[in-house]
Amino acid sequence: MSIKTEATIEDLYQLPDNCKAEIVNGKLVLMSPTGFLPGRAGGEIYASLRDYKRLTKSGYALPDNVGFIVNLPHHRSLSPDAAFYTGKPTGGKFLNGAPVFAAEVRSENDYGETAEKDMASKRRDYFAAGTLVVWDVDVLKEEVIRVYRASNPEEAQVYRRGEVVEAEPALPGWTMLVDNLFV
Repeated sequence: MSIKTEATIEDLYQLPDNCKAEIVNGKLVLMSPTGFLPGRAGGEIYASLRDYKRLTKSGYALPDNVGFIVNLPHHRSLSPDAAFYTGKPTGGKFLNGAPVFAAEVRSENDYGETAEKDMASKRRDYFAAGTLVVWDVDVLKEEVIRVYRASNPEEAQVYRRGEVVEAEPALPGWTMLVDNLFV
């Protein structure tokens, strides 16, 4: 009898339909569905990214639940809530490498000391994998978007209601009204 010690990419492919997970520290980490405001915010970001893709005719705008295979010590896969990818399409398989832009939209359980540490660790992994900009989107409590860049990964630029957020240098010229994330 063999004992499986680490989750594999093949394990991700075997998950039930509409199940979201990442491989973190060798284990499958399942992610629960989100609620109305975070789900809507992720959809708004994706729609804006899709418009940017159509305008620039470059890259791919991707919604929630798309898997990215990365080769990092702590992360083997990433699944942001919205993303922009400039690599090669892979048909029905997960994408190879990290997106240039990733949005992580906080759900109800993404608050507190442990959640903050986990999110900071995941941002570091995004940057180590090649992502240029990561948004930490909070539509439930502070109503802000924190923009982190690979060039200064520990310091965020904060955008609030009434402001226009961007994702330079990952997406040159792309902007979005913060207010579009709210009802």
